[in-house]
Amino acid sequence: MAELGAHLTAASAGDDRPSIFEAVAQDSLMAAVKPALQHLVKVLAEANPGRYGFLWRWFDEVYVLLDVLLQQHCLARFSASFSENFYGLKRIPTGASGEQPLATAGLPKRHHWKSLLLLVLVPYLKGKLEKLVSSLREEDEYSIHPPSSSWKRFYRAFLAAYPFVNMTWEGWFLIQQLSYILGKAQHHSPMLRLAGVRLVRLTAEDVQALEKRGAGAASSQTHSLKAQVQSAARKALGGIAFSLSTGLSVSMFFLQFLDWWYSSENQETIKSLTTLPTPPPPVHLDHEAAAALLPKLKTLCPLCRKIRVNATALSTSGFVFCYRCVYSYVKTHQRCPITGYASELQHLVKLYSPES
Repeated sequence: MAELGAHLTAASAGDDRPSIFEAVAQDSLMAAVKPALQHLVKVLAEANPGRYGFLWRWFDEVYVLLDVLLQQHCLARFSASFSENFYGLKRIPTGASGEQPLATAGLPKRHHWKSLLLLVLVPYLKGKLEKLVSSLREEDEYSIHPPSSSWKRFYRAFLAAYPFVNMTWEGWFLIQQLSYILGKAQHHSPMLRLAGVRLVRLTAEDVQALEKRGAGAASSQTHSLKAQVQSAARKALGGIAFSLSTGLSVSMFFLQFLDWWYSSENQETIKSLTTLPTPPPPVHLDHEAAAALLPKLKTLCPLCRKIRVNATALSTSGFVFCYRCVYSYVKTHQRCPITGYASELQHLVKLYSPES
C-alpha cells in the first residue's frame, strides 16, 4: 500500500511534472507570508499608530500592490510566480507541443496577464469576501429584532448560502488535486487551468539561461548608462520587485516560523508565557440555585453552555457571555447572572479581538 501511495505522489524519472507535494508546498508558501507580514504591520501600528496606522488600515491594498510588483517581476523573468520559482518550477502553455520554451523566454502575453490576474486578484477578492461575510454575520448576531426589510432578508440568505458556496470552491480544488495525483489532469489547481498553463520543473538549459541573463544584466549596468537613464522608471519598479523577491527568499523560513508562532493553536501557550497574571474574579459570588455556574471550559458561555458568539463582557462583574444571552438576561433580571450584581444594558461591553 505504501509503495502504491509513493507511486501516485511522486513523479517518474522521465516526467517533467512536479509531484503533488511540490505543487501543494508552493501554493502554501505565499499563504504563509501574508499572515506573518500582517502581524509585523500590526506590531508597528500598535507601537506608533500615527506613523504606521495607515499600513494596518490599508494592509490588504498595500499587500496586493506589492504582490502585483513581485509576481509581475517573477512572471516576466522566470515564467513563474515567486513561490513556483522558489521551488524550481516554471509555467508553460498547456497546449505547447514540441520542445518546451526556456524560462527566460517568458509566457505569451495572454497567458502572462491571465496568470497575473489569477495569482493576485482572486486571493484579494476572496479575502475581502470572507471579511464581508464575517462582518455581516457579526451584525446579524448582534441584531435583536427579526429582519424587517428585504435587504436584511437577502443578506441573511447570503450568509446561509455562503458555507455551501465555500465548500463547493474548496471541493473543486480537492477534486482537481486528486485528478492530478491519479494522472487524470495536467493541473493540480483550477487556477492554472483557467490561466491555460501547467507547471513543469526547470531544466538544466533553463538554469543556464537564467545564469546567463543575470551575467548579461550585470554587464549592461556597467556599460549602458544611457539606457539606464532612459528606463529609470521601469528599472525602479523592477528593483522594488527584485528586493521583495530576494528579501522573501532570505526570510521565508523566518516568516513561516512567525506564522506558526502566532497561529491560533499556539495562542494559549503564548499567553501563558507573556501575559501578566489574571486579576481574580469577584469575591462575592451569588451561589443561589438561580445563579449560573461557571463552565470549566473558558470559551463557553455560562448561560447557553456553547462556544461564545460575539463575546460581550458585563462591566459590573467582568464575566463574558454571548451577546444575545446576556442581553436577554440583563434586560429581564437587571443583574449579573454569575454574581448577582445589579446591572443594566449600558453595562454591556463588546470585546474585540486584535484582528478586529
